[in-house]
Amino acid sequence: MPPRRRLLSILFAVLVCVPIALVVGLFAALYFGQRALIYPAPAESVAIPQGFAEVRLETDDGLQLRAAWTPPREERPSIIFFHGNGDTLAGAAMATDAFARSGYGVLLADYRGYGGNPGAPDEAGLTRDADAAARFLARQGIAHQGTVIMGASLGTGVATALASRWSQAGGPPAALVLVSPFTSLPDAAAAAFPWLPVRRFVHDRYDSLATIGMLAAPVLVLHAGNDAVIPHGQGRRLAEAARDGTFKSFAHEGHQLQYGESAQTFTLRWLRSYGL
Repeated sequence: MPPRRRLLSILFAVLVCVPIALVVGLFAALYFGQRALIYPAPAESVAIPQGFAEVRLETDDGLQLRAAWTPPREERPSIIFFHGNGDTLAGAAMATDAFARSGYGVLLADYRGYGGNPGAPDEAGLTRDADAAARFLARQGIAHQGTVIMGASLGTGVATALASRWSQAGGPPAALVLVSPFTSLPDAAAAAFPWLPVRRFVHDRYDSLATIGMLAAPVLVLHAGNDAVIPHGQGRRLAEAARDGTFKSFAHEGHQLQYGESAQTFTLRWLRSYGL
């Protein structure tokens, strides 16, 4: 091969083949390593937050999950809180501080593979974990109509699915509160990687948009306009799809909206407007 043609072949390989190989490699890493990205589970066990008691949630596949519980005062409703994908019981306590101080019962659910819990997280497993949390409240004598289901970020997918299952079974919760939610996990992935065809390759779906309309209970969606993780519009679409949906937008709170006093205060007012 003449030197000039050899040089052109090398340039073609560098300019075309190498970028393609990089994209294919990135896509393969996202496909095969996606659960490590979706569930960056903190492995270390944290102390049970002050004011809470340590409890165990038993799943139907035989796992014992560590969780935290404080009972309601003065016949207040109880809240099941499902935290985000990188959070802990300590963070969940911060996200529910105003509710616990106001006398609501609060169950801080944790997931398999998180905080020293056994198992590996995926959508099917977190569904079992949510059902275990629900059974714990039932053993405390707390009915569905006395329970508010609440989730933040990844936890909104878990929360919406649980609330929808309750509704389909004829016993909806008192309310559903979603903080920084996605319409579905593939939608969230597509927003994060708009230049890759990721929707069809996401293993876990958490399709909240498909199920939220089944919920026969009021729904509050809180989302920050400057959320850099999950687009603000996904939260609005969920609220619009709910039978009785309220959407509250915050200008500058970011993705970790659940920790802010303004979000918790607004949620308290909203719950009280429904007599909860």
